[in-house]
Amino acid sequence: MKAKAFNLRDIFGDWWESATPIQRGITRTVVIATFYALPFLNNPVIDTPETSFKSVLFYPLVLFALMAVGLNVVVGKSGILDLGYVAFFAIGAYTHAVMSARTPLNFWEILPFAMGFAMLAGLILGLPALRLRGDYLAIITLGFGEIIRIIAINTEAIGGAAGITDIPGPTPIFGFEFSVMDPRPYYWLTLTLLILVIWGVLRLSHRKPGRAWEAIREDEDVAEFMGVATLKYKLWAFIIGGAVGGLAGAIYASKIRSIQPELFTLNLSIMILACVVFGGMGNIWGVILGAVLLGYIPEKLRFLSDYRIIFFGLLMVVMMNIRPNGLMPRKKREKFQEKIS
Repeated sequence: MKAKAFNLRDIFGDWWESATPIQRGITRTVVIATFYALPFLNNPVIDTPETSFKSVLFYPLVLFALMAVGLNVVVGKSGILDLGYVAFFAIGAYTHAVMSARTPLNFWEILPFAMGFAMLAGLILGLPALRLRGDYLAIITLGFGEIIRIIAINTEAIGGAAGITDIPGPTPIFGFEFSVMDPRPYYWLTLTLLILVIWGVLRLSHRKPGRAWEAIREDEDVAEFMGVATLKYKLWAFIIGGAVGGLAGAIYASKIRSIQPELFTLNLSIMILACVVFGGMGNIWGVILGAVLLGYIPEKLRFLSDYRIIFFGLLMVVMMNIRPNGLMPRKKREKFQEKIS
């Protein structure tokens, strides 16, 4: 008899299934409060060689988690391989940078525009691209990411190759000042938005869009035969994923205060996709865990200089052989794998 593979869900899964609503509510409150308190930790064990732990918390940890949740809607929920997700991130960043310099709007007022332009880009890309499947679709999305970067390099109106500097940060809210020297308010802001995005994605996943995405992911032809408007729901996945990417880009630009096209390369798309696959496609909690681990480990290994990439790559190879479905795969997918194995 084949031994059951270890799953992180097994640690608390049975208890959560039998827990009362009050117990679940208390658990959620404690977990969320713990994450909000993380920037106050000051421990040399968790600090990274070049930056403090509170700096790493904002970028890459929580920002990677936010982007990974957005990409998971496209890749994990709908089964669409997107290699150009960095394009939405760049659109959000440039929207904030340009509008803050040329309009009287502040960060909070620009944020909906950053999401809106990224959603529009998802619609423009999705209408022709989503009629294709598989490798062809992946190549189109990869090309889209590179097109956005090259346009930014060659458009002097938005800074060209030099990019844009002196980008203002968010205006104070609820007594919090957003200083470039203090990453904690940015972490709390991004964490709050991440919680809201998680809530929205979970609500959609348990309703008609979520069921349609699951049908498309499992077999698009059968889903279409059964009456699912496949193009419509794939477009919605692209648009929602794009909105989250644009949101993350605007926050990133407001923190670093200067952006250049070379910040938005294919490597970032691949890293966010790796977070989704490594954590477990389709499982929002696994995706977040993957983002945290893949964001933190390379930062912790910076003392190895260029060799850290080798160790990071070996870790990915080993883990994908041990857990091909990710650290926390979807429960349905895991049960299916157990049946066929």
